Amino acid sequence: MLLFWFCVLTMAEMSGAARGPPRVSERVIHRQSVRLGRTMKLPCPVEGDPPPLIMWTKDGRNIHSGWSRFRVLQQALRIKEVETDDAGTYICKATNGFGSVNINFTLIIIDDQSSRGGAATQDSPPDLAGKLVRPRFTQPAKMRKRVIARPVGSSVRLKCTASGNPRPDIVWFKDSRPLADGDGAADGGRAAGAGKKKKWTLSLKNLTPEHSGKYTCHVSNRAGAINATYKVEVIQRTNSKPVLTGTHPVNTTVDYGGTTSFQCKVRSDVKPVIQWLKRVEPGEVDKFNSTIEVGTHRFVVLPKGEVWSRPDGSYLNKLLISRAKKEDAGMYICLGANTMGYRFRSAYLTVLPDSKPQSIPVPTATSQSLPWPVIIGIPAGLAFIFGTALLWFCQSKRTCSSSSPSPSSALPAAQRLPAAARDRVGPQPPPPGSDKDCLSYEDYVAHQQLLLSQGGTAAVPKVYPKIYTDIHTHTHSHVDGKVHQHQHIHYQC
Repeated sequence: MLLFWFCVLTMAEMSGAARGPPRVSERVIHRQSVRLGRTMKLPCPVEGDPPPLIMWTKDGRNIHSGWSRFRVLQQALRIKEVETDDAGTYICKATNGFGSVNINFTLIIIDDQSSRGGAATQDSPPDLAGKLVRPRFTQPAKMRKRVIARPVGSSVRLKCTASGNPRPDIVWFKDSRPLADGDGAADGGRAAGAGKKKKWTLSLKNLTPEHSGKYTCHVSNRAGAINATYKVEVIQRTNSKPVLTGTHPVNTTVDYGGTTSFQCKVRSDVKPVIQWLKRVEPGEVDKFNSTIEVGTHRFVVLPKGEVWSRPDGSYLNKLLISRAKKEDAGMYICLGANTMGYRFRSAYLTVLPDSKPQSIPVPTATSQSLPWPVIIGIPAGLAFIFGTALLWFCQSKRTCSSSSPSPSSALPAAQRLPAAARDRVGPQPPPPGSDKDCLSYEDYVAHQQLLLSQGGTAAVPKVYPKIYTDIHTHTHSHVDGKVHQHQHIHYQC
């Protein structure tokens, strides 16, 4: 019993120790480097119970879905076609209900072409050193949208990645005037190339109405030149109700025990409040401490998550639903509000049934039922008593049948008649000196038949059948040397 309780306590401690704040599951290299234009993946090996929510920041800014080249994976951050501006400090923050943990990275961008500089022509093979290649844009798919509208305070990135031989130069213009160093990027990034360093992307941050205009990239080398022009419109903000943009939130289906999320994108002149609500089904109102009434329905207010600002001036918020169960199904509402009013949009969550078989609970004994030792002991005791009685009965019957003497052999030798005489005379009355008024059962039956044949008038003594019980022999030795032996035969009338 002590061992049992020890095991129970040990398992309880182990299960309790498993739940806690997130922890780093493996060693990480905090200083990472990648070549310009390559794809980089920063790992975030964290685990915890409950599973933590992962968030990434770069130089103190939250990374969200508005960062087109960045993708937050389950345990990593992937950056496609890295640029020089991607260098900086990245932090992976994992949070659950018990706490959080941070993993810091320093990302270094390596530009091989810039490091080779003027030696690129000398290092080239002889057949390419003298061959001129006209510049061409290497990512035309990212340059299709040439008219861009952004609200005040947002940001925009204009791309003009190109190649050629010799490596082309790039110069940025705004309204046909060259952009000086420091123009465009509010954080001090350079808009045009300087020396051997090329700037293929122009970043415009914290947009103001003065940023509106036409931006042209001029790419050239000795073989030729190409141009691309973007039109940027900075829209003044107006005090108005928030607007829910896009199609989110959308109806979602999730497996039982799975994880899913709703997202809500709100455009607002000022940072809005984004709140999630869940409709309370009839009969479930008592399960919640507080609800609010909207129209004819009641809703429960869900915990708020972080609101992320996007480059296009909108705001994004996500509702994470982990370990989905039947109670999580229903209608959800995203409510965006500012000082001028609010807007909302609804979506439904469907939770598929649990595919695992339901365990059938074993009924336990209640206070009104008998304890299990009594339930098992009563039938066992009855079976034992019945078996003992049956065994005794069979043993007694076998002993009687094997040791019963014949009618004549049960008499002493001196009192027996020859077989022929017995047949002629018939059943004899009990011999003198025998057990008083006792016969064997066979002699008793023969005696009764004789009385019937004589008419039943003869006055004969009343006799009873005798039942043989035991026979044993005694041997006595006398002083004079004589040996005397006799038999005892016991009957019971």
